[in-house]
Amino acid sequence: MSHHPPEPFRIKMVEQIHLINNTGRKQALESAGFNLFKLRSEDIFIDLLTDSGTGAMSQDQWSALMHGDESYAGARSYFRLDQAVTDIFGFRYFIPTHQGRAAEHILSLLLVKQGQYVPSNMHFDTTDANIRARGAHPTNLVIDEAYDPSNRHPFKGNLDIEKLEQLILEKGVDNIPLGMLTITNNAGGGQPVSLENIRKVSQTYHKYGIPFFIDACRFAENSYFIKLREPGYSQKSTIEIAREIFALADGATMSAKKDALVNIGGFLAMNDENLYKQSCNELILREGFPTYGGLAGRDLDAIATGLREGLNEDYLDYRLGQTAYLAERLLESGIPVIEPPGGHAVYIDAGQFLSHLPPSQFPGQALSAELYLEGGIRSVEIGSVMFAFPDPQTGEMIHPQMELVRLAIPRRVYTQSHLDYVVTTLQKIAKRKDSVPGYRITYAPELLRHFTANFEPLVSN
Repeated sequence: MSHHPPEPFRIKMVEQIHLINNTGRKQALESAGFNLFKLRSEDIFIDLLTDSGTGAMSQDQWSALMHGDESYAGARSYFRLDQAVTDIFGFRYFIPTHQGRAAEHILSLLLVKQGQYVPSNMHFDTTDANIRARGAHPTNLVIDEAYDPSNRHPFKGNLDIEKLEQLILEKGVDNIPLGMLTITNNAGGGQPVSLENIRKVSQTYHKYGIPFFIDACRFAENSYFIKLREPGYSQKSTIEIAREIFALADGATMSAKKDALVNIGGFLAMNDENLYKQSCNELILREGFPTYGGLAGRDLDAIATGLREGLNEDYLDYRLGQTAYLAERLLESGIPVIEPPGGHAVYIDAGQFLSHLPPSQFPGQALSAELYLEGGIRSVEIGSVMFAFPDPQTGEMIHPQMELVRLAIPRRVYTQSHLDYVVTTLQKIAKRKDSVPGYRITYAPELLRHFTANFEPLVSN
C-alpha cells in the first residue's frame, strides 16, 4: 500500500471530533431534510463537504492576525495584501471581497447582460449562478476527455479551443462580454489546466477583443501540476509558473478560502482602470470600502501570508500526495473515481457506483446521504442536484454529463488514518450499493438549490 508524503508540519492544536451513533445520524439527517449542508457540525465525524475556508492556518498566519490594522480606510493590512497580490498575480488593480462569489457578483453585474454567453472550461456553482442571475448563459467548453472518468489525460481541465472558436463565431463577439477559465477545474474533478492551453485560450479571447478572467481559487495547486506534468516547467518554481499564468489574463476572481489557506476572504483583480473604478463603487455599495472589502484587517493580513504559504512546494507535494493516496485506495477497493486525482478532492463516479439510479433520482445525493448514515462523513453532490436545469424551450431537465460525489480534503486538517476510515466506510457501502435508494426533491429555490433544498428517499415498490 502506498503512502502520501509526510506532513511538512507538526500539530500544535487539536479540535475534538466525535462519531455519533447510527440512530443519532439518522435523526440528524432526517431533521436536515436529507441535505448535508443543513447538518450541525458537531454531528459530523469527518467533514469533506468542501475545502473552502475549512483548512488549518499556520502559526505565521495566526501571528499575522495580531498585526491586523482595523482602520476603516487605508489600513496597513490592505497594503500588505496589495503587495502580495501584486507580486504573485501582477494585475494593476484589485479589490478585496469577503469571498469569491462576491467578486463573481461584481464582475457579472458590471459586464454581463441578459442573453449573453460566458464561456469557460467549466463554471462552478456560484460562478454559474451569478451568470444565470443576469439572465445569461454560462457555457462549458472543457475538452471531451474530461467526461471520461478513467481517462488519465494529465490536463483534463483544458478548454477546447475549437469549441471556443465555434461559440464565438456562432454567437458573435458582442454576445460574449468576457471569457473565463477555472484553475483547477472544480466541477470536472479538480483537474488542472496546462500553461499551453491557458496561452491558447488567452490568444483566442484576445484575438476577438474578449476580456479574459481566470477563476483562480486553486491557482497554486494548478501551478504545481504544471511543474510536475508539463514539459519545460520542472525547473521553474510555482510562483514563477503562477506569474506566467496570470500575465496571460486581464483579471481574476479569487476565493482566498482555498489556496490562500484562510477561513474567509477573496478578491477581484483586473488591469482595466475603468472597470476598477466601477468595481470600487459596487464594492462600497455591497461589501465595504475598497481597502477592506467586507473583511477585517486581520483577515487581510492572514490572506497576505497564506498566499505565499500556499505556493510552498513541500506543502503542495504533501497536498497532492494526500489526495492521490485516497484515490488510489478507493480504486484498489473497486470504487470508481475521476482519474487522475485532482489537487483538492477525490471525486467518486456516483453514476457508475450506483448504476441502478437514473440522474432523476440523484445518485450523487444518494451516495452522499449514505456516506453520512454509514460513517458520519459529510461530502457533497456534484451532479444533477447542483447543475441540472430546465430546457428553456421544453421545460425538461437537462442533466450534467457526470453524477459525482466530491470528497474535498481540508488543508492541513486530516491525517492518513482519517482517509483510511473514509475508504473503509465506502467499502461497507459498496457491499450493499444496489439497495441504496434514490432521492427526490421536496423543496428547492431557483438558483443554487443544493445549498438549501430538502429531499426524501424514494421507497421501492
